[in-house]
Amino acid sequence: MPDHVHLLIRKHRDKAEQMIETFQNESRSRLIQAPRRGSDHPVWGGPGWKVFLETRDDIERVIRYIEENPIKALRPRQRWDFVALYDGWLPGLAPR
Repeated sequence: MPDHVHLLIRKHRDKAEQMIETFQNESRSRLIQAPRRGSDHPVWGGPGWKVFLETRDDIERVIRYIEENPIKALRPRQRWDFVALYDGWLPGLAPR
């Protein structure tokens, strides 16, 4: 999206706040290097927003929302090589 992103990140050794901060810092640096933003341009408006998902249904619902978001904004569907498809993984449970 031109003005925001949605990320769904699997449980990780790092805390959510740290992952958001790392993502914001790295993406800001890359946008400046591209050059898509000036070094004095604010890229992120705050510390991000996080929600913890506990069920497969919730995760699959959020995946659908993320996938449909650009389409609702009349933009093409987004596919990225670095994005892994959800395999049903939940902490303590085997994938389905």
